[in-house]
Amino acid sequence: MRALRILLIIAVVLGGLFVIGDRLALNAAESEAADRIQANQGLAAAPDVSIKGFPFLTQALGKELEQVDISLTGVAAKVGDQQVRVGEMSAELHRVRLENNFSRAVAATATGTARISYDELKKVSKSDVTLEYGGNGKIKVTGTVEVLGQRLTRSVLSTVSVVDGDTLRVRADKVPGEGIPTLEEMVRQRTDFDRQVAGFPAGLRIQKVEATPDGLAVTVGGQNIVLAG
Repeated sequence: MRALRILLIIAVVLGGLFVIGDRLALNAAESEAADRIQANQGLAAAPDVSIKGFPFLTQALGKELEQVDISLTGVAAKVGDQQVRVGEMSAELHRVRLENNFSRAVAATATGTARISYDELKKVSKSDVTLEYGGNGKIKVTGTVEVLGQRLTRSVLSTVSVVDGDTLRVRADKVPGEGIPTLEEMVRQRTDFDRQVAGFPAGLRIQKVEATPDGLAVTVGGQNIVLAG
């Protein structure tokens, strides 16, 4: 009986040491991953990285992590020929393969969200317009055109959509023509635009975009996303 108690105590102690060692290794791995992602994406600050699943060491030895959650700030995306600042971006990555002696990490699948403010979106419109939330998932676009010597200011409600997984399209639902044949075309030249988006981690593509009071909510996803290396 005494020997059994001793064995149980030893088992508990060893189990505790294993858990402590596993958590220490996990913390070190999360810190290293954050540093590499920061360098790979050119971020001003290291992202928050959370590696899920237990035990971590078993996953590391198998060179595949079940799930990694990442939160990044200061991501710069290229929209058209302009750099825009993306608000906080979060991503959930699954089956992250560790390759090349742990120097490269590739996620089999990923989903994430990002936010682009209307001030940042205005930079890429290439027109002197005002962009704001118009309600019901629409963007309110206000611009001024000159017709026959008169300056006319018009506001339209526009729908934003995704084209080919990498292009944002903004189109006015309706433009008041007011009986002037060329007015609608002139207003649309101000308010409507397509802009290609680049700069997200390789493998991520835009799946959905929605106008919200705080800006464009962009949903991204993809396969074989390179995190580092």
